[in-house]
Amino acid sequence: MRILFIGDIMGRPGREAAAREIPRLKEEYGGFDFIIANGENSAGGFGLTEKVMKELFSSGIDILTNGNHVWDKKDFVPLLDSEKAVLRPANHPQGTRGRGYAVYEKNGERLAVLCLQGRTFMPPLDCPFQTAERLVAECPVPAIFVDIHAEATSEKRALGVYLDGKVSAVVGTHTHVQTADEEILPGGTAFLSDAGMTGGHGGVIGMTAESVLPKFLTGTPCKFEVSEENVKFQGAVIEIDAETGRSLDIVRINRAVTQ
Repeated sequence: MRILFIGDIMGRPGREAAAREIPRLKEEYGGFDFIIANGENSAGGFGLTEKVMKELFSSGIDILTNGNHVWDKKDFVPLLDSEKAVLRPANHPQGTRGRGYAVYEKNGERLAVLCLQGRTFMPPLDCPFQTAERLVAECPVPAIFVDIHAEATSEKRALGVYLDGKVSAVVGTHTHVQTADEEILPGGTAFLSDAGMTGGHGGVIGMTAESVLPKFLTGTPCKFEVSEENVKFQGAVIEIDAETGRSLDIVRINRAVTQ
């Protein structure tokens, strides 16, 4: 089983980059069984809308994971109940709208996807470690992909080690800065601290420098604007043995997007 995971899609530049690069990567790798992307920044940098969701699905993405910004567009929140292919963090308390975990089937392959949010330097949620342990224990398929949306590298690494041998892959999102620590852990779990960001890298983690700097210089609220400069596509390609759930390879993707 071959999976393409796309790091945080940032606004229109990120959406266009994904639509441009997915066909190229399909040709390069001979296709993908599942394409997953973190979509929580895809609508103007904050949240999702129904229109943007449909645009991302039409570009070839099968599943959208999210994080703390999934709640930013209030009109979208009700769709979390009906759209099985859109996940919010699973470690929200019981009764929260939407789902954080699901099993997907495509072309005869079955993959479980679990979305989690970290707690270090993040809004307080239930324990992602205990949530993962509970959901993995009841999962009916061996191939399990985990998006850990978290700030601290240590928390992401700890989760990867904790779940090694229990899931197929643990890949981090949220910081918009791709790490270079991809590996297959001893138990067969593919790990990458952060898949990076698909969008404009010319400013500050996806926003223009001009719109971000006043916040640091004055400490006052500012309206951020999505960067359109130095657009890159970042993510990872993961090969999984569908019978055992063990990962065979992980390749980090980091490329400038050209017309």
